[in-house]
Amino acid sequence: MVFMKSTTAVGTPRRKTHHGGPKGRSTRSGPWAVVVLCLVIALFSLLPLGYVAVMTVDAGWDTVVKLVFRARVADLLLNTVALVVITVPLCVVLGIAGAWLVERTRLRGHKFWAVMLAAPLAIPAFVNSYAWVSAIPSLGGIFGGVLISTLSYFPLVYIPVAAVLSRMDPALEQTGSSLGLGPWRIFFRVVLPQLRLATAGGALLVSLHLLAEYGAFAMIQFDTFTTAIYDQFRSTFNGAAANMLASVLVLLCLLLLLGETKARGSARYARVGAGAQANPARLRLGLFQLPGQLFLVALSVLALGVPLFHVFRWLIAGGTAIWTRDALIQALLQTLGYGLVGAAVTTVLAFPLAYLVIRHPGPVSKMLEGANYISSSMPGIVVALALVTITIHNVPAIYQTAVVLVGAYALLFMPRALVNLRAGLAQAPKELDEAAQALGKPPLLAFLKVTLRLTAPAAAGGAALVFLGIVNELTATLLLAPNGTTTLATEFWSLSSEIDYTGAAPYALLMILLSAPMTYLLFAQSKKAAGQ
Repeated sequence: MVFMKSTTAVGTPRRKTHHGGPKGRSTRSGPWAVVVLCLVIALFSLLPLGYVAVMTVDAGWDTVVKLVFRARVADLLLNTVALVVITVPLCVVLGIAGAWLVERTRLRGHKFWAVMLAAPLAIPAFVNSYAWVSAIPSLGGIFGGVLISTLSYFPLVYIPVAAVLSRMDPALEQTGSSLGLGPWRIFFRVVLPQLRLATAGGALLVSLHLLAEYGAFAMIQFDTFTTAIYDQFRSTFNGAAANMLASVLVLLCLLLLLGETKARGSARYARVGAGAQANPARLRLGLFQLPGQLFLVALSVLALGVPLFHVFRWLIAGGTAIWTRDALIQALLQTLGYGLVGAAVTTVLAFPLAYLVIRHPGPVSKMLEGANYISSSMPGIVVALALVTITIHNVPAIYQTAVVLVGAYALLFMPRALVNLRAGLAQAPKELDEAAQALGKPPLLAFLKVTLRLTAPAAAGGAALVFLGIVNELTATLLLAPNGTTTLATEFWSLSSEIDYTGAAPYALLMILLSAPMTYLLFAQSKKAAGQ
């Protein structure tokens, strides 16, 4: 191994360079302007957490004890914890089993199944609930919640695990085999530990979705913290009871984040060494080919077949009349408008932070980045309550306006854009930017013509994922949308709540059609990222 020393000549004094611009305008953490801008964005991201803290302190200890330590909260806590404890392991088992069959065995049609197992993400959970209630009107309770949640969210585990399995170094398994381990022992002792990061991350996403979900559980009348907060808000409008329930919900979210950090561990998962990595070997299924196919068929029928069948069933029952409603066109146009504007705003806000993290890594950039992830982990109901309270008391002029709603979308979905922008900036060598400046281009112009152009595909991918989130967002939109605003999600919810299932069907289908390409993009990006 050759160790390269500095190319600075002996006896030549080193010059201090200022990569962020003229002298005095940059720090070790990055250019001052970028740092200040990222700080403002981070403070904005922490508004929901600050709101919860302030509301809890203002309520006083006696009020907190009275509203938190009561039977109703205990019931909600039991329901919510039971939902997470049962659903998350089921999603993990289904996700890992599906990913292993698709990526590591000689399963017939594995490319087809790879896409089919990711496809359920295109169906919003509340649409899934609508379909299952159509099939089983009496569906409810913890069983109904677990059924709908598992079928809606297992792809959140499947997608990252499949990406890791597709690129895992087969030398690890070969070593286990040379030590006399059989296929099952190799899987549990060699393969499964390598999936720790992907599994923990997917399990965290499932857990946070369970805490945030409203529509799917409200439709089957299964009470969780989110449904209770929304009902309390509608009855008392920002009362102390809703705020205290939100405090407990935020505490659960923070505990989940801490638990995921602990589960991640500190082990290394990177391959070190020279040479090219071989493609993973696929195992013969033999007699297990048929059971494997039947398992995937059954899972796809439950997760995709049931919701699609009932959406089309209600479409046929409603006839052409349900497509001629003026509200349908209005909801579609407003959904597209909010989706495009929200995606653009969120991506623009995420860009300075991604730039700081990649170009000027350090404690400051990590801290500012972490603020965004903490905020986005909070349920939409909490973000909406925070913005309602803040705007009413401090800036009433923008209360219940499009500005506040787009701001809520940015708070909820910024990490989707941030992760993609980080990857794009990491692949755009800063030396090209510096070369453009050396040729006489001003720093800003060099950045716009070089770096920004190279990161455009990543920015577009991040914006697409934000758009997907906005199209399917329900809770924050219900609370914050300006008067007269109807999106596909809110109009679907309004009609399905009135048991007008035929009228709700077109909205469900349009949401699925808008979400399908973005879901495929998410799947494709995960595979691409695993190959880097």
